[in-house]
Amino acid sequence: MNILVVDDEKLIRDVISEYLTLAGFKVIEAEDGMKAIEKFKTNHINLVIMDIMMPNMDGYTACKEIKKINEVPFIMLSARSEEYDKLIGFDLGIDDYVTKPFSPKELVARVKAILKRDNKDNMLTLAGIKIDDLAHVVYIDNKEIILTPKEYDLLKYLIENKNIALSREKLLSKIWGYDFYGDDRTIDTHIKTLRAHLGKYRNLIKTIRGMGYKIEYKEEN
Repeated sequence: MNILVVDDEKLIRDVISEYLTLAGFKVIEAEDGMKAIEKFKTNHINLVIMDIMMPNMDGYTACKEIKKINEVPFIMLSARSEEYDKLIGFDLGIDDYVTKPFSPKELVARVKAILKRDNKDNMLTLAGIKIDDLAHVVYIDNKEIILTPKEYDLLKYLIENKNIALSREKLLSKIWGYDFYGDDRTIDTHIKTLRAHLGKYRNLIKTIRGMGYKIEYKEEN
């Protein structure tokens, strides 16, 4: 799992990174809020540890901007322990607030607790397909398969909207964004490769002639 560590003090980043790496996490670092947003956009991040007082963009503002991109767990760091600061953070939807100085071991324990809790709410299953959205991993009959980011997003969206016919235009806007200048063949190509990855479950993806696609699946009683 990828943890984004954001602090303008290199020593603090180094200490946190060392302990998280020893715990089996991959660490991505940023020294301010602006760079944190850039790193978040170009990496799949499972949790953010962010200092509040930083140059260029403070932690609160960066937290707001990141949550507009994707809802991920947040732990805020601060040298201030005032209740007002904590309330601002929790109003933004952060998961934990850690006051400096702190124990690196305790911070790692808090990271594990948050990820374990959130992981229960981030599992999608359908037939023998399982998506661990927090780890960004897909399993077919408990065997991990490798998908491109767009194949992953497409599969996830189809499963979240199972038994609903989705037009190619809808899929393009949801997966590629409204400013994408591709055409319907983009969807068709990705559906073809996605079916190949799904193996024996490939036929769950149905073609809706003249419209688009859907995943068709009825739960067994």
